[in-house]
Amino acid sequence: MNPYIQALHDTVTRAFGCGCSHAGSSQVTEYFGDRKVFEGQIETFTLSGHPQTDEAFAWGFDNGEEPQYVTVLKLPPIHDPSDAVRAAIASGTFR
Repeated sequence: MNPYIQALHDTVTRAFGCGCSHAGSSQVTEYFGDRKVFEGQIETFTLSGHPQTDEAFAWGFDNGEEPQYVTVLKLPPIHDPSDAVRAAIASGTFR
């Protein structure tokens, strides 16, 4: 597993207290009006032992000091990687 995916794997495991495995990658681009607010690759992880869902989405970004990681569970209204990005933006998790 490459170091980036391993870091996300470790973050998902710590954040949700269950095992996980990398299931795939999706390219996501989000716009607010004409302005691009996000472009990047979102990783999907299959969870094992989580009581509410079997998937989570995760990605990293650089805040200028050290890498930061975002994790979002696949729970309604989050159904796919694009939903996860929109939810993270709306919550102020990253900008």
